[in-house]
Amino acid sequence: MARLRIGLAEPSAYLIRDRHRAVGCGGVCEDEGVNVRTRHCVVETGPPTGRVVVLAHGFGCDQHMWRLVSPRLAEVFRVVTFDFVGSGRSDRSAWDAQRYASLDGYAQDVAQLCRELDLREVMFVGHSVSAMIGVLAARLEPERFARLVLVTPSPCYIDDGPYRGGFSRSDIEELLESLSDNYLGWSATMAPAIMGNPERPELGEELTNSFCQMDPQVAQVFARATFLSDNRADLATVKIPTLILQCAQDVIAPPEVGAYVHAHIPGSVLVSLDATGHCPQLSAPRETAEQIIAFGSSG
Repeated sequence: MARLRIGLAEPSAYLIRDRHRAVGCGGVCEDEGVNVRTRHCVVETGPPTGRVVVLAHGFGCDQHMWRLVSPRLAEVFRVVTFDFVGSGRSDRSAWDAQRYASLDGYAQDVAQLCRELDLREVMFVGHSVSAMIGVLAARLEPERFARLVLVTPSPCYIDDGPYRGGFSRSDIEELLESLSDNYLGWSATMAPAIMGNPERPELGEELTNSFCQMDPQVAQVFARATFLSDNRADLATVKIPTLILQCAQDVIAPPEVGAYVHAHIPGSVLVSLDATGHCPQLSAPRETAEQIIAFGSSG
């Protein structure tokens, strides 16, 4: 990766979002004295009974990123979307730098959300870093998770011997330094590259706007937790059916990373989508949704 030279960029106006309404009270966390639905801006759509699908967003995003996929899923499943603390319309006061300095803090939140909302037989769909968060959460509450769908996952972003994560350590250090020095400029430069699909600039613009809405302090902590994580050893602990959705071209999680995840999760299924970029829920929503439905309806 060439060294990033980012000047201050003026992000375009934030997108106006027509969100689903968040469902109301309930699910109070006894250990923290807060309402899970409020803390994570939980939204539920689809039938009130049946298989539950939990959709988890990646770094710099929020549940709005699932808006092209969730309506189709809600025709078949009960769909739960949420915002991680520090993202979207979550309760910002609940954010704690120490808790969220590693992916464990996010996994604990997912496990708690499932427990407090009494979600069972969950099919967890995690995009990007949330794929590994789902792996960790399923280990914390194994009786609640029935399936995993890992969308463009990466267990480790840094090359290590024969393992090719896509980045050298110096690449990641430069990325994190640039993010820390000028978050808005970093977002304006990196988001379109992450999204890919240059012939559809509106997709890169949307991701840029999403990044720019995140508090820079939160973004720095989440980015370090994401890009410095190494969850390769956790893959072998997955004991439930797992679908891996890989894009044909992805600068963040290249195909060899998806192949690695597939090889190290026993019995997993790997599907290569006819899509480019790191966010197939935006660039190829129909194919993404249908693969999730087919996997969730099988067996």
